[in-house]
Amino acid sequence: MLKIISAMAAAIAGLALANANAAGQPLELSEAVEIAVTAEDPAYARFEARAAAQEDRAVSDSQLPDPTLRTALANVPIDTFAFGQEPMTQAQVGLRQEIPRGSTLRLNREKREGEAEIERMRREATVRNVALSVRIAWLDKFHAANAQALVADSRNAVSELVDALSASFAQGKLTSQDVLRAELELSLLDDKLAELQQQRATAEAELSRFIGANASRPSPDNLPAFISPGTVDDIEARLVRHPIVRVRDAMIGVEETDVELAKQDYKPAWAIEGGYGARGADRPDFASVGVSLTIPLFTGKRQDRALSAARKDKSAAELDRATTLLDLRRDLVRAYADWTQLDRRVALYDDAVIKRANETADASVSAYGGGLTDFPELIRSQLAELDAELKRLELRVERAKAWARLSYLAGDDQ
Repeated sequence: MLKIISAMAAAIAGLALANANAAGQPLELSEAVEIAVTAEDPAYARFEARAAAQEDRAVSDSQLPDPTLRTALANVPIDTFAFGQEPMTQAQVGLRQEIPRGSTLRLNREKREGEAEIERMRREATVRNVALSVRIAWLDKFHAANAQALVADSRNAVSELVDALSASFAQGKLTSQDVLRAELELSLLDDKLAELQQQRATAEAELSRFIGANASRPSPDNLPAFISPGTVDDIEARLVRHPIVRVRDAMIGVEETDVELAKQDYKPAWAIEGGYGARGADRPDFASVGVSLTIPLFTGKRQDRALSAARKDKSAAELDRATTLLDLRRDLVRAYADWTQLDRRVALYDDAVIKRANETADASVSAYGGGLTDFPELIRSQLAELDAELKRLELRVERAKAWARLSYLAGDDQ
């Protein structure tokens, strides 16, 4: 027993350690998306439930109506109410089965199956929307966390300057204005850190909606490598397979079925009847068989209008699809322009701006040490270097967001 308890304790401790290690591991972008899209989220389950409900209705709505059972006493004399007094008195039982018009039952089934497909495509659209939302929230948190690190490093450098200035001021080498300027910059950096912490908390809260406690894991130091999304024409060709467009396609299919259902109203509806009349004693019993049908003679204000309405609904569904495609193409052009322009700007910062900012900061330090420049110029050069680093980080994140939007449109999980 003690061995079993010891083994269980070791297993629990190992699991706790594994969870602790996992909690401390940086959360990569691909992992965050995988957690979100595979989660048992009610946002996904509701569409599956609706699709299953429509499939049940597809079976139900494609069945014949329940038959009608009729029982009666016919031709009973009301003076005596004697069953055997009159030869035509009889106890009747009959059955009636209605048969809907034309192919109504088959079309009802097809319509419900089409509505089930709509719900499944809505689920796929929701999954893709969630993937985009997770990517944007992850990138917002990444930006805030890494910007915090840059600002914190700069603050430490300014803090060291303040300490050095305090000693120089005590020796009469600097004015109080220089010290106050340094302390002001330090306070502004503290405010920037607080602002970034707020942004980080907001992004983490948004991320936790989709991945729960994993949202609190630290961000990595670097962005993942993003594969080129291809040309605009390549992505545009895939838009017709986007879940939102496929929802519209399924809706058009349902409206087409409604048009066919409206056409069935021009056909007669049938009913088959059978009956049996028992007269008792030695009198022969009666049997009856009949067929009845509805004849659509006056169609102007019913069938014609219903068919016209169904065709207009189908036309509206086709226009909805065209509008959706136009919206997606507009989003594609915008996102692709952002991707290409931001890629150029990131390259400019990598190749020139950051290098020049570093050289300027180093030169200012040397010049200040040699008495060739004043303290405000030294502070400006140091903060300009920080601004350049923050801007490059911002551009990289915005470029990644443009990639995320292109991925949403193209359907790539890169």
